[in-house]
Amino acid sequence: MTVLVHLIVTLGMLYVIPAGLRLIDPAGLRGTARVWPLLAAPGAVCLWLPRGATATVLAALYAAATLALAARAPARLLRTRRTPGGAAGPLAPAEIAVLTALVSPSVAGTALVAERAGYRLFGFDLDILALTVPHFHFAGFTAALVAGLVCRATAAAPGGTALARWAAYSVPGGTLLVLLGYFVDDWAELAGAVVLTGGMWAVALLTWREIRPGARDRTTGALLATSAAVLVATMLLALWWALGEATGVVHPTLTWMAATHGLDNALGFALCSLLAWRRLTLDPMETTP
Repeated sequence: MTVLVHLIVTLGMLYVIPAGLRLIDPAGLRGTARVWPLLAAPGAVCLWLPRGATATVLAALYAAATLALAARAPARLLRTRRTPGGAAGPLAPAEIAVLTALVSPSVAGTALVAERAGYRLFGFDLDILALTVPHFHFAGFTAALVAGLVCRATAAAPGGTALARWAAYSVPGGTLLVLLGYFVDDWAELAGAVVLTGGMWAVALLTWREIRPGARDRTTGALLATSAAVLVATMLLALWWALGEATGVVHPTLTWMAATHGLDNALGFALCSLLAWRRLTLDPMETTP
């Protein structure tokens, strides 16, 4: 399981986050996205080293970059809420999802430092801390980002407003509930998994029904279709695991979850979604198959 988790996290660090930053704000975050692989390199290297001082220092360098990224969220919050008259306006659901994406890598970075140091942060087992790192790169960052993009693109579609808002609210909310469940009990974590699954299925439905038909080429359409289909299966696995943890029902092991839920979400959902949305934002001439 360890090697697979490390490969998934490396993908999240070196490609998923910079690709996502370009989608959040192509102009304002262009410089950050460009240098992010360099900032993330120490974190990627530390994954393959034994726990200890060297791995911890490298993890701390990456954590510092994630905290700097999270620090952009308050300024963006103030900027996006400002109305032409200068007063604070309501925060759009899509923006809540985007702000969640900016903050989530810092949770992953903090967990990475503790795990590489062999320190049971808040009493959590090191295996749980290790799995928190990919969870907040993909469920925290990518899922929230895609939910925001889908909400922004489909909110005006007939019948799509309520579902789009639900997706933008429930993906960040479900991710937070799952995190809180770590501190409460397995039932609270199950509640978070239910909310998160509902939000992700809403993202899948909107992607399939509203975004995919408007794809300008077959490659983009196939990427969108794959990301939507994968979510249905992987979130069922997440529900099964959370239900088993809460009730004792037979459920997959963490190793099996990493090889199925984790890998499929990383490649089938996150990677395909980011590639598709990147193509959707490029000039049509650049996406000709």
